[in-house]
Amino acid sequence: MTVSDVVISGTGLWTPELAITNDELVASFNEYVARYNKRHADAIERGEREALSPSSAEFIEKASGIKQRYVLDKDGVLDPDRMCPRIAERPDEQISVQAEMAVKAIRQALENAGRDVADVDAVLVACSNMQRAYPAMAAEIQHYLGMERGWGYDMNVACSSATFGIQAATDALRSGSSDCVVVVNPEICSAHLAWEDRDCHFIFGDVATAVVLERKEKATSAKQWEVLGTRLQTKFSSNIRNNFGFLNRCDEAGVGARDKLFRQEGRKVFKEVCPMVAEQILSHLGDTGLSPEAIRRMWLHQANLSMNELIAKRVLGRPAEREEAPVILDDYANTSSAGSIIAFHKHQAGMDVGDVGVICSFGAGYSIGSVILRRIA
Repeated sequence: MTVSDVVISGTGLWTPELAITNDELVASFNEYVARYNKRHADAIERGEREALSPSSAEFIEKASGIKQRYVLDKDGVLDPDRMCPRIAERPDEQISVQAEMAVKAIRQALENAGRDVADVDAVLVACSNMQRAYPAMAAEIQHYLGMERGWGYDMNVACSSATFGIQAATDALRSGSSDCVVVVNPEICSAHLAWEDRDCHFIFGDVATAVVLERKEKATSAKQWEVLGTRLQTKFSSNIRNNFGFLNRCDEAGVGARDKLFRQEGRKVFKEVCPMVAEQILSHLGDTGLSPEAIRRMWLHQANLSMNELIAKRVLGRPAEREEAPVILDDYANTSSAGSIIAFHKHQAGMDVGDVGVICSFGAGYSIGSVILRRIA
């Protein structure tokens, strides 16, 4: 079999009910800043601490393109005395928060693919942060889906997890070990974000997406996307990093330190990642026998509007129309691995049979994954 024998036959999207606008976020953040500066006024005066600067909705939108974000909990994030979501732990005999999100997205994806849980051979959980180390989230999701057979595992390649998961699923289908694989991206990004940090407090939101992949000859859904090629790339960098993990308890001095949450060197990331992503897409297209002119749509990772506009411009050789590189970032913010899949799920209109598009994600690692698709039904 070849890679062209695999199709994406359905996608799913689960969105939390609660959203935080930039205005709401800024009001809470600025109250936190005012309290902090007042509490530490003497230390700030002596030069022992730096005063915090307030933010604005205009700054956030100009810096990122983000206008709001969906979250599992709103009150905790907007509480100036907390600045963190309230997500209660659940007993072991109850479905976990992350698995519950994933199950909802998967059920929608299966419905769109015209498939039942009984058709699924494997579940791959591909996202930035797992709720626990073990047992695998994928095994729990299988259980609550009601799967009586099959296998699954968890994988983390940060914001590129979805495209890396799609390649892993494609490989399983090509090898003949599976006929139908689900890749799911349950992202609880609000829990690993430093909401009190002006440089990043606006970046992330929560969501879950799912993709159903099948062997082409077995797919029956009304809308199918043939996988023409997948390509992955990693190059180590600490410019996007989160040091939270089980070893933290072994070094008491580091517990609660700033590096245990998301942090990045934004300017370095922008400068270094954009050309890498554009080059990967162009070389991948070339090796697949396609020119940039053949691309009708690019469903890019949704981290920053300026990044996406620059990458699309480098690939096409001109500024992209919004339809060519759709944006969901303004509504959902950065949802890590799920961003490019949300864009793919919501922006397929106008694509005819024979049209070609690229799903591309990129993030910490650095990691880049691209999937070239052709609509065949």
